[in-house]
Amino acid sequence: MTSGERSATRQRRERMVHLLGAGDVSVHDLAAEFDVSLSTVRRDLATLAALGRITRTYGGAVDHRAVERSRHDKERAQRGEKDALARAAAGLVRSGDVVLLDAGTTVARLAHELRARGDLTVVTNGLSTLVELADAEVEVVVLGGRLRRPNESLLGTRTEQALRRLTPDIAFLGVDGLDPRRGINCPDPEQAALKETMAGCARAAWVLADHSKLRGGGGFPYWAEMPAGTGLISGATERELAAFSDGGWRVRPVADGTGRPADGSAAHSS
Repeated sequence: MTSGERSATRQRRERMVHLLGAGDVSVHDLAAEFDVSLSTVRRDLATLAALGRITRTYGGAVDHRAVERSRHDKERAQRGEKDALARAAAGLVRSGDVVLLDAGTTVARLAHELRARGDLTVVTNGLSTLVELADAEVEVVVLGGRLRRPNESLLGTRTEQALRRLTPDIAFLGVDGLDPRRGINCPDPEQAALKETMAGCARAAWVLADHSKLRGGGGFPYWAEMPAGTGLISGATERELAAFSDGGWRVRPVADGTGRPADGSAAHSS
């Protein structure tokens, strides 16, 4: 195989990963998409499965392990609901609080809501939050560490060590997926460990999750367990939120600015 052929194969396999991230796709669909033989598709899928990039199912279908989206992709999704979550979260922050903000686009929207709060100290590991607060009135403390892409967070040993010296008044965490029993679904074990540390070191911890994050829990292999009594601010349905209330979470349902939950269902109170 020439270098050009190897490059084409790598590009085809990467494109397959992204296509599979949109849902179940058959072997025949992939062969037609790339104009290659079924045997070539099966070899590609076997290689991707061996690398842990996908999982195979029976009947020729392919079920993809969740794809981590870029910050720019996430910013375009559920924008109205995320703004509503941010406003609700900002209402929980009191004068003089030390506020711990996780990385993530929804948490960055909260940072935007706090820009004029000169009575606060914000501690963060999120680059999006730093950009929001760079020219704001808020006192900002940056947690050191290694830059993780694509979610643009700082994590690692230094980040964990810095957190162990802090007791924030309130912490707000972002998520890729959420389950009432298992906690926050994460694509990376370090990220999962950091979220557990964040929730554990704060006097109060709240998870900000648009309704899509509660559907299916998440397809990543790692989980961050949340302490009892962790709060959830979300625009999900009454039924979805009830599972968290029953699991001991403090639930705050949020409308998306139209006066109704983001999915149009009746509001749930807890």
